[in-house]
Amino acid sequence: MGLLDLFRRDPPIRDAHALADFIDQRAAFVAQKGIYEYSRARAGHYAKVLFREPEFQAAADNSRWRAYPLGLAMVAELAAGLLRPADRSDQNDQLERLRTLVLTVFDRYPVPIALGDRVWSDLREELAHRLALIGLHPPKWAKDVPEQFADAYFDLMPIHEKLRGRDAPAVRSYLRVTMCNIHDELANRLDTAAVTNSLRASLT
Repeated sequence: MGLLDLFRRDPPIRDAHALADFIDQRAAFVAQKGIYEYSRARAGHYAKVLFREPEFQAAADNSRWRAYPLGLAMVAELAAGLLRPADRSDQNDQLERLRTLVLTVFDRYPVPIALGDRVWSDLREELAHRLALIGLHPPKWAKDVPEQFADAYFDLMPIHEKLRGRDAPAVRSYLRVTMCNIHDELANRLDTAAVTNSLRASLT
């Protein structure tokens, strides 16, 4: 990376492929950063030792893949709010196109060894259901998007439940702040009209 790269803005999101990449990358960030940062905070001075343990690595890998569909659902809901059409007659079609796009993002990945075929298939089905629910309510504030996911996300932490204490509110706050940041980034980079047209063209 050169010096000028530090001042270079991320490119605008102008088509379905770029939106898919954004959703994928931010969902993976949500899944991995929260799990590892929470585990590091809980382990304290023993974090380096913990992270080298094969048992922890396996548990963290399992948690990360299970959290990834939750991240997809949350980032997709942010995108749906920003892409919400002025013409309500097109709303259902647009949500279906976005749902299809997000499922293709999920399908980019082979079945994780940590989970197996059955669990991965069940997670895809659950993701499809969560995406279908987005259109059943008005767009939410970014900070409110994680509310329905926070408990499930916290339960995935690869730390024994007896050691988690009363940390659920802190994890919820992490998700709220992260969703606000992702929303702001997407709002600044998204070319709504171009992406809407691209979704319509590529997924029909």
